[in-house]
Amino acid sequence: MPGPLALRLAALLIGAALVAGAASGWIATRAAADEALQRVMRQQGDEVQTLARVFASKIEQSQKVLRTVAAGITPAMLDAPSSLEWLLQQGLPAVQFFDAMQVARADGTLRVNLQYGVQGEAAALEPAEREALRRTLIDGKPVVSELAGNRAGDARVMFTQPLHGADGSISGVVAGAIRLQSQGLLPASIAPPEQSGSRLVVFASDGTILSHPDPRRVLGKVSDEPGLAQAYQAMSAQNDAAAAPGRTEVVPGYVVSLASMPLPQWTVARVSEVQSLLAPLEGTQRRAWWLAVLAVGLTAVLGALLSLWQMQPLARLRERAWGMAHHGEFDDSVAPAPGWGDEVGTLAQLLDGFMQERSGQALRDGALSGSLQAILDHAPVGIVITRAGRLSMLGRQAAQMLGYTTDELIGQPVRTLYASDAAWTQGEERARAAFVAHGAFDGDLCFARKDGSPVWARVQGRAAEAPGMSAGIVWILEELTAVHEARRQRRHERLHDPVTGLPDRRAFEERLRGVLLGRDESVAAQGEALCGVVMYLDLDHFTVVNDIAGHTAGDDVLEHVARLLEAQVRQAGWVARLGGDEFVVVLPNCSAAHGMAVAEQLRAAVRAWEPVYGGRSFTLGVSIGLVPLTAQLRDVAAVLHAADMACYEAKRAGRNCVVMPVGRLDPVVTEHEALSNK
Repeated sequence: MPGPLALRLAALLIGAALVAGAASGWIATRAAADEALQRVMRQQGDEVQTLARVFASKIEQSQKVLRTVAAGITPAMLDAPSSLEWLLQQGLPAVQFFDAMQVARADGTLRVNLQYGVQGEAAALEPAEREALRRTLIDGKPVVSELAGNRAGDARVMFTQPLHGADGSISGVVAGAIRLQSQGLLPASIAPPEQSGSRLVVFASDGTILSHPDPRRVLGKVSDEPGLAQAYQAMSAQNDAAAAPGRTEVVPGYVVSLASMPLPQWTVARVSEVQSLLAPLEGTQRRAWWLAVLAVGLTAVLGALLSLWQMQPLARLRERAWGMAHHGEFDDSVAPAPGWGDEVGTLAQLLDGFMQERSGQALRDGALSGSLQAILDHAPVGIVITRAGRLSMLGRQAAQMLGYTTDELIGQPVRTLYASDAAWTQGEERARAAFVAHGAFDGDLCFARKDGSPVWARVQGRAAEAPGMSAGIVWILEELTAVHEARRQRRHERLHDPVTGLPDRRAFEERLRGVLLGRDESVAAQGEALCGVVMYLDLDHFTVVNDIAGHTAGDDVLEHVARLLEAQVRQAGWVARLGGDEFVVVLPNCSAAHGMAVAEQLRAAVRAWEPVYGGRSFTLGVSIGLVPLTAQLRDVAAVLHAADMACYEAKRAGRNCVVMPVGRLDPVVTEHEALSNK
């Protein structure tokens, strides 16, 4: 039978399932409503933008028809009203597209005013129509007028088109007016059927309603429209009535979609009640709630029964613990109490007995570990023991060598001893290969002290328990940092100039070969314009310093010039000394134009420095030959030869200048020929 803990857990599972089901149902309902609302908003926004494009096409069609009419009116007709009136009434079929037609001369005199095919008086024109005619005569551009007429049946819009004479000047204007509700402008049939709780409205930039499902609202104000008034206020405040092609937003109780028509500055709006949009979902949501309640209830009951069945092993464990205590396998002080107590409490008492039995073993293991640590601390060499990629134990000598205390390293990953992941991976691969081949490791490795400085050590590793990297391994470390530093210093001295500290000719050639080898990849990635440049520098008047101030002063000049050149190009390239007073500068990723600018900076910096020796100041200069690292220069010798020849041209040009060859470089210069020329 299940115990009290199992029954409590079953009750808790049922309660949690009910709460989770209710929360999930509420969240799902809200998410479905939000998704449905978003879908309706997208559909409504698309519909409004489509209607705005259709209405805009109507405007454009009206303008095209008016342009056809204007093309049929000649300047001579403006002086013959009768012929002009005949043309507009019978001669041009396109005139029938408009409800009213007007033609005026350039001086503003109205020649024809046809109202529904009947000649009318000039005074019958509305102020908005007169303003449209005047603007067209002044600006010479077509105009769509503001709304004219103060009754819904008479409300109309005027389209104007300038008339041009033979010389291109404005000779007059022709205008056509169309009623709002006509087929040529805003026909009611073009809009989709109205939906319950939704209405389609077209209004002008000043808020005047041009089209509405309720004819009585035409020529009313948008500010009186529920839902649309708030959206219109926000749009007016942002002054973006004609800026955005479309927008859909939710105002309290309504979803409003707006789309603008830029030329007449009208706006098409669809206003829908949120409650009406979500009404179809209410029945579905109620059915979903009942189904969710039924599903959650069944799931909770089945889960409770399953949990009781799964808890049977725990009940059997409790009985087993009581039986072990009953047969004297534990002391009375730690034995579990009989009966139907809490299962976990019974097992906890049982585990306490195990822990007490193991505590004696732990004390013995601790004493043994302490003895081993004492041996490691007093060993004359650094000893480290690793297990499963972690530092299990290490002696004081090894910790001091690495700049840590013993406690800081015990338990840390072996990766802690390396400066980077790449160095750690390389060391691990070397050790693994050595253990596979020889069963041990013996070699030099570079570690990183706690302060980040490198430390070299000779490392010997042996398996402590079983062969293979997975077992514990004992490592013996002997520091070799001083030996490696001496080797590095000797190599540095072989490849660097002793006077300036710069790379010498041999180091320069090795490094430039690497640049030339990587040139193809650089050209493929960045283009040949950024393939790099090489500058050959020869100091001007350096022998004067040597002859007058002595070789010590000359060496000081060379060292100062080296520091000056390094400071100028440190971020973009590097400097080397070829010998004597000759230097070379390499800018690997640099265009020829930028290289010329850098060379000019170097020349100016050397020229501006005036050293003083023995109370006398000296003026120096530098002649610079610059060559781009194009595909014509195939090897180091070819580059040096081209740069040397450019520097020679700089000397011939009067010294203290920069020269870059402008002709095609000779691509067949060999290393032997370049060295012989040198």
